[in-house]
Formats: sequence, structure tokens, C-alpha cells
Amino acid sequence: MQKLIFLFFLVAMIGISVNYSYSQEMSLATFQETAQVIIDKSISQNTTASITLQSTSIQEIKIPAELEQRIRENGNISAVTLTNQNQCVLGVNNESCILINVKRNPDDKNFLQIQNRTIQIAGEFIDEINEVLDTNAKLHSIFIHSSDEASTAMETSGVISGRGTISAVYTMPMEDTDSMYEKISAILIPKIIRESGGFYDVARNLSNHENAKTTFSIIPTENKSLLQLRLSVNYPQTASEINEVSPLEFLKTDELKRSDYFSSGFYPLNSIIQIVVLDTESTKVSDVKGNITPSQIIGGERIPTNITEQGWVFDPQEGQRIQGKYIFGKDTTVSKQELEFSLGGEQLQSKQPEKIEFDESIIVVIIITVVAIAAAIFYLKGYRK
Repeated sequence: MQKLIFLFFLVAMIGISVNYSYSQEMSLATFQETAQVIIDKSISQNTTASITLQSTSIQEIKIPAELEQRIRENGNISAVTLTNQNQCVLGVNNESCILINVKRNPDDKNFLQIQNRTIQIAGEFIDEINEVLDTNAKLHSIFIHSSDEASTAMETSGVISGRGTISAVYTMPMEDTDSMYEKISAILIPKIIRESGGFYDVARNLSNHENAKTTFSIIPTENKSLLQLRLSVNYPQTASEINEVSPLEFLKTDELKRSDYFSSGFYPLNSIIQIVVLDTESTKVSDVKGNITPSQIIGGERIPTNITEQGWVFDPQEGQRIQGKYIFGKDTTVSKQELEFSLGGEQLQSKQPEKIEFDESIIVVIIITVVAIAAAIFYLKGYRK
């Protein structure tokens, strides 16, 4: 309850900061577009860029209402995912996958019990999922994601301890990302959104990259499901070389435009650019080419003092983990140059407080916004892996 109250408090505070002419018009839409770049200098040395389109409305990401309701009300399913990511689980190579993640029943003590229950639950949905997504995935294996994040393919018998998630893994021939993204977006994304440009156009162009992969997820919650279409590109072994950060370089565009879908109102938190830098040593943001919007800390979170102004908010801007979010304010486009900044060098003149508390266990890999109001929280902070 306290977290819920805090959510509404944050939204209220953001609303107060808006200029009076906009204060009655600021809205949060269910549809959201996100551009994200993660520079991992700490572990993988990879840079990952992604575009995510998501909504809690089945009118904006179209799946049958009956299927969404059955998945959500089943109570045993934590996610349904379609992906052409390489090796979606251990033992699957050069195949696209549909994963139906089933919550672990603590009464199931061995592989056979876990396998039978998972196949039974997932089997109630796979035919309809195949029909909706125009796929023909067949059962490959049952896979345990153990509590210590290690994973075990169920090919032997024995006692399993601890909690975790079980995946029913269905596979099909690998599909090129550009054709897969074109097909799945035509099925899921309404014409009005596809023709509104914005981040969708960037993702569509990026799908031709040789390292591009796409993922569609249904994540059920108590009252609605989060529907999420993501296009990502991995740039291996590039992170260590990056001291001059240019987010749009990794998205292969010189300009990023908001979707015209939001042109009917003022939706400042529904188009967001996020940058995350992970490093083994402390670094800091310097020499920002564009604007740093004034901000303040409220309830432990850094938020802009005027949501109508475009610019970056970095929180934190110094340390082993840097996170920045760019909001468009009243603007509809941002150029490649406006988003550029450096790592290291002199501290920003309009610097933030030197000590900012944050949860170091939060490593941003994918953004999840569960309900429309959480768009504000999406702007303010990252989400757990």
C-alpha cells in the first residue's frame, strides 16, 4: 500500500512541476516507446541497443481478449515469450523459441512431477499462441531456472530443491529478424501506430542489422497483462572503447522522433531514451552536448522540476553504474548531437548532489512498466532484471 501511495505521490509531484498551461493536459498513455542503450564495461564488454514498444491495452498491442484473460487468470504462468535470440535456453541452438514460463509448485519434488505439470499447463495455451502469432512451434524440452540463476535441462531424474521458474520450451526454424519483426509487428501493432512513425520506424530499420534480435512477451499481472515488443542489437566487445557516448549511433539514426500517436495531447513520459553505463571503476558524465534539465530529489528519486523542458536527468551521474534518461518535454525530435556526452573528464557544472542513494542490485537489462501510471516510475529508475 505504501508503494502504491508513493506512486501516486510521484505522479502528483510531476504534475505540479508542469507549467500551468499544461497542468490540466498532462497525461500518461497505456502505449509507451522506449529507446535504451546499455554499455557494459564491467562483465560482458558488450553494448546493447534496443527499441521497446509496450502497452497494457490489447487494442494497442493486439492479442485476443480471451487468450489474454485465460493466461492472466490461470495464475500459474509468469510470462509467455516469442524470441529468435540465440540459444533461448541451454540446449537450443539456431532455432526460434516460444517459452511459456510456469511458476514452480513446491509440492513437485522431482523432474517427472515438474515436467508433467509444466507440460499440462503450457499445453493448454500453445496451440492458440501458435495460431495468434502465425507460428508452428513444437515442444522441445522442459527447463528449470533455479533460484541461484543457474539452469538445468530436465534430461535426468532426481530431487529438485529450492524455488524457481520452469519453462516449457517450444521451438521452430530460425527466422531472420527483419522478416520476423515485419510479420509480428503487422500482427500485433495496429496500423495507426505503425503509420505514426517514431521509435517503431527506428526499430524496423534496425531489424536489418546482422546482430538484431526480436522478442515479444506477455507478462500477466493481477488486472492486466504487459504486452511488449522489443528489437535489440548487440555490439560485441565494444564497451571498453567507449568514452564518447552517442546513443543514436547504436540505433543507426541521426534523429529520433516521437510517435505521432501522441500528437493529440501532452504525453511527456511515454517516449523515453535511457542510457546505462556499467563499469568496474568509478566514472562520471561530462561534456553533455545537449540540455540537462533541472531536477530535484523527492522521496529518494530524482525527477525534473519542469516536465515541459527537454533534456537529460542523470541519476546517478558518477560511480560504477551511471543511468541517464532523456525526456522530450514539448519537443518531438532530438538529434544525434544533442544526446552525446563524455565519460570521465571534468564534473558537470550543473552537477547533481554528490551522494545519491540507489540499489546497486538493480541492473537494467529490459524495462518493464506494469501499468500506465508506472510510466512515471519508468522515467525515474530502472527495473530489476
